[in-house]
Formats: sequence, structure tokens, C-alpha cells
Amino acid sequence: MKNDSPAKKAAFYVRTLCGVKPNRSTGSKGNRAAAAFCAGKLKGSGYQVETASFPCLDFDRGIASLTHDGAHFPVYPSPFSLGCDVKADLAAATTIEELEAVSCNGKLLLLWGGICSEQLMPKRFPFYNPDRHKKIIALLERKRPAAVITATGKNPDLVGAEYPFPMIEDGDMNIPSAYCKDTLGRRLASKTGRPFRLVSTSRRIRSTAANVIARRNSGAPCRTVVCAHIDARANTPGASDNASGVAVLLLLAEMLAKVPLKNGVEIIAFNGEDHYSAAGQKDYLRRHGKGMAGIGLVINVDDIGYKKGKTAYSFYQCPRAVREKSRTQFKKFDGLTEGEPWVQGDHMIFVQRGLPAVALTSQKMRTLMAKITHTPKDVPGILDFQKLAETASALKTLITEGLE
Repeated sequence: MKNDSPAKKAAFYVRTLCGVKPNRSTGSKGNRAAAAFCAGKLKGSGYQVETASFPCLDFDRGIASLTHDGAHFPVYPSPFSLGCDVKADLAAATTIEELEAVSCNGKLLLLWGGICSEQLMPKRFPFYNPDRHKKIIALLERKRPAAVITATGKNPDLVGAEYPFPMIEDGDMNIPSAYCKDTLGRRLASKTGRPFRLVSTSRRIRSTAANVIARRNSGAPCRTVVCAHIDARANTPGASDNASGVAVLLLLAEMLAKVPLKNGVEIIAFNGEDHYSAAGQKDYLRRHGKGMAGIGLVINVDDIGYKKGKTAYSFYQCPRAVREKSRTQFKKFDGLTEGEPWVQGDHMIFVQRGLPAVALTSQKMRTLMAKITHTPKDVPGILDFQKLAETASALKTLITEGLE
């Protein structure tokens, strides 16, 4: 591929990452294949590459069946849920107050309405965990229903275009759960007190995964970190989310390979942004958290290259000089524009530790989230590969002319 254009290389990288089997869910066979592909490309560009593995959970979603009085209702096993075969009366709650009051020990508990407005943060998620979420989980564990069914609508800002979305996605939650559409939840709520049977064949699989970390000038006192997450949701090829970001990393690594650098460069393909436990991000902090003081700037690339709109960059805790240097370099590229900050990305694990960051995503990210992200529609055909090449070139210019 040495003579191919950057856009053609980007297309090859994205299609390769989207083509692994069965998917790029953290801990899956395809995820490990994607990480190995990325590591091989970075080594080929002359970088020192680290791929230390960490333990994680993969899962087999299986199938779920909900029945009552001979009728079948469409439900789906929650990711990472334990399997079950529960025969019990149905109880229901629409608010935290109703959950506090409901008698559901040993019953099949339906959560619907306002209590299901957003996906719960996993009980041990370290980066963001609202009190409301913790209270719901604590109540469920105290009240001990035999299983939970959550009826959800749409929430594109938080879970993309999935409908319905799994309200519970947590390998540390040991109450079996399934989910269904909000419209079905309203129907089921009229049948509280009646006997139902929920059968789910979902199972957890102990596995391993690895971040891919490539370094140049690792002994330099200051370094720039450029990151993107390599994992994807289990039900999607993950072209924009986030094979596109990894393709930019690989292009950038090749562009910088033979350029003299005064500072260090660390390129990270994180493994776990779409995993309930953020296992890769936690593993990076465990292994390298003490050395983060040497990071001058973090650049995160996620959901990039959508055919509609430009590439948007935003700043987080950046000194004025860094913002102005970045703007100066990015203005050299017609396809880049300044956009609104967003906090659902890997840059935030650095921002929370006081480090400055720049994040790049599609200007039409909200359209992506509402219609494509986290669904099987996230295929390479929605991308403009020239935008990936342009982003890599812009980052090379920033690193070599703006930050050195």
C-alpha cells in the first residue's frame, strides 16, 4: 500500500476493522484481531508498541422469551446479563418513588416510563456515576426481584440510535435483565399481578483484551497523546464509531514516522470506550497514570469522517496559547471547523486529571447519534475517506508546526 493515497489507505483500514468476525466488542475474537492489525501497522511505521493484555468480560447475548397466557412479547437480553428462567408475577414501577414502594422480591419487575429515560451507569463505573443511577441500582439489589425488564425509548445523546436501548448493561449486576420498547412497556404495565415467564440464554464469557500504545521519542520530557477507541458495539460494524478514528491514528503514525520530533508522541488505540467497564481506560491509568504529568496535550478522535458536514474540533482546559496555535494550524484545512465541546469520549479521562485536550468528531455528530451510531447502519459507506486523510494531515501539521 506504499503508493496508495492516504484516502485509499483510510478506506482499507476502516474496511479491515469493520470486517473482523464476529465484531469488535471488547474481549471478542474480532476485537483481538483488530488490535493485532493495528499493532502490526504501527510497528511497521517504526514505533515502539505495547499491547499488554487485561482481563474483561465478553458476552453471548443469546435470545430471550417473555410469555403470558400463551402470548409472546418481544424482549431482548441485556448485554452482560446472567441468563434466567423465571416464572413469577409481574410488578412494575415508573419512578424511583414507586420502586421504593413496590413489593417485588422474587417477582418479575417491569421498569417503564420516566425511570427508564436513560441508561444506567454500571455500578462500578469510575468516571461518571450520578446519584440517581446509584440509587436505582441499590434499590434493585435490596428489593431482589427475580429478574428485571426495562422498557425504553430513544436517547440519542447518550446511547446513539439504538431503539430500544438496554437500560442495564453491567457485568457486575447479578440480577438477570432484559429490555423492550417503551410501547410494549405500557402494554405490559396493564398486566401487573399476573404470571409471566422470562427465559434468557444470555451468558458472560471471561476474556482478555489489550490497548495498543505506540511511542516515538519516549524519553522526551513532554509528549503529545493522540487517541481513539478501537472497540465497537457488538451489534454494529462500527465504521464511524470508531474504525474511522483508528484509521486516522494509523495514517498519522505513518505521516510522522520519518519526521524529526523534539517532543514525544504517544498514539493510543483504547480498548473499552463502548464496554460497560471501560476496562482499557482503567488499565491505562493503572499502568501509566503516574507518568501523565509529562503529557502536554491530548488529542482524541472519535466518530469522524461522516459524509455530511465538516470535521469539528473543540477544546478542554487548554491554555490560550494552545488554543490559538491549534486554531491557526487547523484553519489551513477547509474541512475543519470549531465545534461544541462533548464529554462522551476518551479525552475526558485526561481532562478529569487536569490535562488539556482537543477532541475531533464529525460536525454532524448529533445526526450520526440519532440515526446511525450503535446500530448495524454504521458501515464504511457512510464515510468520506478523504476527510480521514485531511484530519490526519491536520494533526500532523499541529504536532510538527504548532506544538514543537
